[in-house]
Amino acid sequence: MTTLIIDAANVVGSRPDGWWKDRAGATRRLHEQLMVADLPYDEVVLVLEGQARGGVRVGQDGHVRTVHAPGAGDDTILSQAKLAAVRGRRATVVTADRMLQARVEGAGALSLSPSWLLDQL
Repeated sequence: MTTLIIDAANVVGSRPDGWWKDRAGATRRLHEQLMVADLPYDEVVLVLEGQARGGVRVGQDGHVRTVHAPGAGDDTILSQAKLAAVRGRRATVVTADRMLQARVEGAGALSLSPSWLLDQL
């Protein structure tokens, strides 16, 4: 089983499309794209923080599970990677944040760039 964990703020922020004017709307659009994407993962976890949490409710929608970070998104992403490992799943985290990449790789997860994900969508 494989889990893809997405740093939504990092992915949305990688495109200069005016996302800063409507963080919730930008996150909702990313969620909609994930819902119809044919990604090679059994589960997709979308981690939202700050104002972006208003764009998508917490919970499971098909193969996409949305998680709202209570504080720092990076800490929630790391905890989701560790949870996947405990469940015996191979985790991959989508982020361009080098510090977060090091943290999740230290927990046994792989990391991919936002551009990889955007190319899949």
